Amino acid sequence: MLDWDDLRYFTALADDGSLSAAARRLKVDHATVARRIAALEEKTGVRLVDRRARRYQLTPEGVRVAEHARRMEVEALAVERSLHPRPGERPVEVSVSAPPVIAVGLIAPRLAAFRKDHPNIRLRLLGHIQTVSLTRREADVAVRLSRPADTTLVVRKAATIRYRLYAAASYLAGRAPADYEFIGFDDSVGEIAQQTWLMEIAGKRPLALRSNDLAIQAAAAAAGLGIAALPEFAAARLGLEEMDASTGAYARDAWLTYHHDLRDSPAIAAAVPFLADCLKQRPAAGL
Repeated sequence: MLDWDDLRYFTALADDGSLSAAARRLKVDHATVARRIAALEEKTGVRLVDRRARRYQLTPEGVRVAEHARRMEVEALAVERSLHPRPGERPVEVSVSAPPVIAVGLIAPRLAAFRKDHPNIRLRLLGHIQTVSLTRREADVAVRLSRPADTTLVVRKAATIRYRLYAAASYLAGRAPADYEFIGFDDSVGEIAQQTWLMEIAGKRPLALRSNDLAIQAAAAAAGLGIAALPEFAAARLGLEEMDASTGAYARDAWLTYHHDLRDSPAIAAAVPFLADCLKQRPAAGL
């Protein structure tokens, strides 16, 4: 019998294409991934990968094994989801993935209230810029700013997040609009809808800072570096002023989503309405 863990490591390599990417997904070091794949090859007596300088390439046999292993992974994860425990004497953990600015500004301030109402449910709050896989249980519930297309997921619109262009009052005072500089995302995070909107308004005016993190952008704007596209709640928290009300707002719908296999879980049934309420509210005073 093959070791399912060896197959799981091989599947991660087949999907992600490199030892380092597979290691990041599995939260281990790359040497562990390499050792597991070598063990699988030894047990099967078949070479599954061609080891190249920067990348592992699947052999034809490796491609066939990966197809079977992916189906096994889907079923194994379905079993895990179907056994999601019910709150009882032992605490149940629900992992929640959200964009960091939403996790910090809207969800974290209300965790104590959730804990008081549901003492046997522990929320694990994860700040993610990139989309996580709910199918692979990288999280149980996710807050997303674009509607998921995956038909295996339960999807619920929770709120609308509005972005406006904000800066420190000291930055805007006495500065001509032609001299404004802006703060935005760098290329590492991919295409961001509100970034496109910001760049259209900025035109030929320069970016004073590029960053992969919205919290860094907000802090830079608060320090007087330039103008950033921020959610209304984040700007209110920092006491920032809108650049020009005539530019309006850029609206993004916030969606709550989780796997169909978890739809009968009491812990999920408690967490999702709480998260929806967080997204609809203003940040707590003083945060």
